[in-house]
Amino acid sequence: MEFKSINPYNGQEVGAYTSITEQELEEKLNKSKIAHEAWKKVPLAERCGLLKKAGAVLRDNVEEYAKMISLEMGKPLSEAKGEVNKCAWVCDYYADNASDFLADETISTDAEKSFVRHDSIGAVLAIMPWNFPFWQVFRYAAPTLTAGNTGLLKHAPNVFGCAKQIEEVFTRAGYPEYVFQNLIVHHDQTEKIIAHDAVRAVTLTGSERAGSAVAELAGRYIKKTVLELGGNNAFIVWDDADIDQSVKIAVTARMMNCGQSCIAAKRFILMDGIYDEFVQKFTEAAKQLKDGDPMEANTTIGPLARRDLADQLNAQVKESVAQGAKLLLGGNQNGCYHEPTILGEVVPGMAAFDQETFGPLAAMIRAKDIDHAFELSENSKYGLGVTVCTKNTDLALQHAHKVSDGAYFVNELVKSDPRLPFGGTKNSGYGRELAKDGMMEFVNRKTVYVKH
Repeated sequence: MEFKSINPYNGQEVGAYTSITEQELEEKLNKSKIAHEAWKKVPLAERCGLLKKAGAVLRDNVEEYAKMISLEMGKPLSEAKGEVNKCAWVCDYYADNASDFLADETISTDAEKSFVRHDSIGAVLAIMPWNFPFWQVFRYAAPTLTAGNTGLLKHAPNVFGCAKQIEEVFTRAGYPEYVFQNLIVHHDQTEKIIAHDAVRAVTLTGSERAGSAVAELAGRYIKKTVLELGGNNAFIVWDDADIDQSVKIAVTARMMNCGQSCIAAKRFILMDGIYDEFVQKFTEAAKQLKDGDPMEANTTIGPLARRDLADQLNAQVKESVAQGAKLLLGGNQNGCYHEPTILGEVVPGMAAFDQETFGPLAAMIRAKDIDHAFELSENSKYGLGVTVCTKNTDLALQHAHKVSDGAYFVNELVKSDPRLPFGGTKNSGYGRELAKDGMMEFVNRKTVYVKH
């Protein structure tokens, strides 16, 4: 089978990739298992040194990698460069901290000595999405490989060029052969990969549907999973917030990556007293976004990654308007490009409130008071993150327990940071990436007990 990568801005072919054969897949899986036996014995300091080199490779080739990201999925080049540099950051972070994270943990018991040690588990399969084609991979690969595991990447077909370059990063950094392998396969090969004895765990970032299917397969073969799925983040603005600053954060939170982010702010829950001012200023700011060729320096919002994604978003806009939402800005689609769109007077039951909208659509929602705002926020099957904007940060902290999501940010957009655990609740998935938590997901925390 041949996969084609198409530039969403102009429809031109970026690259073509042929899927590997059944025999080639079997060989790669077997080699991953063999490579693990040698890789886990490499001293941790050496593994950390290679990870540092991977970060250097990323920085040295940021233009090359950013160009591929923009060509394949359409984000502005400046954002693509930021993504590559963030990947270098996560490499540095784990190179600097892995020895502390993986150190033995002494626990006092009736034994002469008792402690927990951290061993690798084998090959970890990563099923990754197209929206952050480098970052999603590196935030898994940096801790997972450094812990002594091997990596197998099944990337989204529209970013196979990025997948190839990611494999080359590890090769250029000097990683041993087969420690990290890119698999050009169709999704119908997923069960074979998960079932293989080499694969001990699976991490997936993607849709609810994909996560459910993979979790079912992994459960069948008793393989651990970490799932980072969809989101419908609330961005709550209290009466006392700095509106200008809140709008600035909000526009970035919604429109970055053309809104194609699980942790993007999607539901703007606004106190009645500041609703009109916030909406007016947000609308003016959204009008300033410059669409165009993602490769041009002045482009701030590009096309969506595929035509079907733009079609779906436009259908959600039309459905919401038919349900009573007010179209305040945008609403039009041209191929893969969808205008930045703002809907006012959105309430529960509308598509723009209930569903994840993966694109530049902001839903404006009125709240009677703070308690009502949190009720609206919690009225979602998703649980990735919530932002609260207020000058009263002490009061905001007192309300943190009301949020069931995996993240609670005050006066800042929800974002991933190598130093902090990242993940969701409810239909947004389970498990954690990044920080020490992300490294612990794919190690054997082995109890050692010694008594003379």
